[in-house]
Parts: sequence; C-alpha cells; structure tokens
Amino acid sequence: MSEESSGINGLAWFLAGLGIGALAGILYAPKSGRETREDLANSARGGTEYLRARGKQVADQVGTIVDKGREQMSEYMDRGREVVDRGRAQWEEFVERGKSLVGEQSSRVVAAVDAGRQAYRSTSSGGGISSSPAPSGSTGGSGSGVFGSGTPAPSTGSSDI
Repeated sequence: MSEESSGINGLAWFLAGLGIGALAGILYAPKSGRETREDLANSARGGTEYLRARGKQVADQVGTIVDKGREQMSEYMDRGREVVDRGRAQWEEFVERGKSLVGEQSSRVVAAVDAGRQAYRSTSSGGGISSSPAPSGSTGGSGSGVFGSGTPAPSTGSSDI
C-alpha cells in the first residue's frame, strides 16, 4: 500500500509543480505587466461567462427534469386515486352483498322460528292428539309429531287426563 500512496503523492507534487511553473511563466513572460493583467482579466471574464452560460444550461435541464417529475407524480397520483376509488366501490359492493345475505338469512331464520312456534302451538293446543299419525311403537303422547323420532316430548308437569 505504501507504493500506491507514494505514486499518488508523486502525481500530486508533479501537478503542483506544473501549476507553479505555469504561473511563473505568465508572470515572467515578455509581455508588459499591463498586457498580462489584461490577458488575465479577459481570461477571468471568459471563465465567468462560461460558468454563467453553463449554470443557465444546468438550471434549464434541472427545470425540465423537475417538470417531468411533476408530470409523472401527477400521473401516479391519478392512477392511485383510480385504484382507491375502484377498491372503495368494490368494498361497498361487497358490504352491500353481505348486508343483503345477512338480511335474507335473518328472514329465513325468523320464518323457521315462527314455523317452529306455530307447529309447537298447534301440537300442544290439540290436547295431546297429534295431527299426524303416530309412528309405530309410539304412545301417541304430546309432541310426537314435532320431534318426529317417536320419542315423546318432555312433559310440562300437567296431566292431560
């Protein structure tokens, strides 16, 4: 690694010497001091003009890049809004479907409960006689038509005799 750093140091000293030599050459040139100062001032003005022109070019390029970035960002924002709106519409549709399914199932459950109550009332109000024929092996007690298994319904404690 010392060989590498000595090579870099050598190059740095060479460039420093080259710069000092160029400066000395300008100062000791056969031109008069006034001409040398005018040349240096003209070079400085030329450099300044070059930097201004280059700065303006860079500013224009940066402005163009910023405008393109704004357009792309606007496009991405519009796409994002469309996706969000589509998602929201689908979500609302799913919620509405769910509500309607719940409503349908709720009405079916209510209808089934009402039918069960009605069946229970009709069998219990008949005085222990079922409207359907009793299955074989059944005693024909109350509720044999409701449960349908031939097993008598649980007793309520009152006697039908």
